[in-house]
Amino acid sequence: MTLSPPAARAANADPMASVDALIAGLAGVGYIASRRIATALYMAVHLQKPILVEGSAGVGKTELALSTAALLAQPLIRMQCYEGLDESKALYEWKYGKQLLYTQILKDRMGESLADAPTMDAAMDRLHGMGDLFFSEPFLEPRPLMQALRQDAGCVLLIDEIDKSDEAFEAFLLEVLSAYQVSVPELGVIKAKTPPLVFLTSNNVRDLGDALKRRCLHLHIPLPEPALEERIVATRVPGIEATLTHQLVAFVQGLRTLDLRKAPSISETVDWARALILLHADSLEPAMVRDTLNVILKFEQDIAAVEPQIVELLHRR
Repeated sequence: MTLSPPAARAANADPMASVDALIAGLAGVGYIASRRIATALYMAVHLQKPILVEGSAGVGKTELALSTAALLAQPLIRMQCYEGLDESKALYEWKYGKQLLYTQILKDRMGESLADAPTMDAAMDRLHGMGDLFFSEPFLEPRPLMQALRQDAGCVLLIDEIDKSDEAFEAFLLEVLSAYQVSVPELGVIKAKTPPLVFLTSNNVRDLGDALKRRCLHLHIPLPEPALEERIVATRVPGIEATLTHQLVAFVQGLRTLDLRKAPSISETVDWARALILLHADSLEPAMVRDTLNVILKFEQDIAAVEPQIVELLHRR
């Protein structure tokens, strides 16, 4: 993709200097952002607020976090949410195996150290003077949330599909998202030196709580307009002809007007474009569309419904 001179100058500047610079910067790492998306991200960075990104599957929610990490040259720490996810999987665990070995060593050495104690009280005094390492840093296994808080230079933290986690876990996140700190009973409060840039994504499997939403900037990514979708395909599929891009985007846009169980998203449009390039297609023909419908439609009933309408949909372009 060739940037216009003003856009090129913006891309070379600080990508967080303005919304325009951010749009250009994201384009430079392969993400075509609408002004609404860039504005939300710009505010999230400068206000140090988590950003809750909602939208149907495949519209680019996760890709936005990945591209932002690439743009900022920061590590991406990803936590995939699921039903049953708890604090130990998200924050930290103790290394129980090493703790057991430590206990065994301590037991062996304790006998030697206390053997010459004249009384029980003396033995107890000597015992209290020994360091207790059982719940200490060497036995701590950080999980994604703690890893993110411990990045001295900051990072991008992606909490993916938060709507798949339980409400209890959502409540647990509140301390992390509001103060960028967590409380570990054995160690105290751990606060981030540099707050991570946090993305939470949701496919709207369930409604999220008001408390979580209140702590986040909200961004909904809709399915794109044709012109934006053509730019996305041209960026993500280098070498594709403009005519083919226009035809396949028009066809996909037509599919989205039908009553389908699952309409194709941006990711499916990009996958279809790559498939057509692989098959050396330079234009959309009914036979080629029929043979590759399974790339953009994920249910057999949708394919069966669309097949009789292929010619009509192609004529809409």
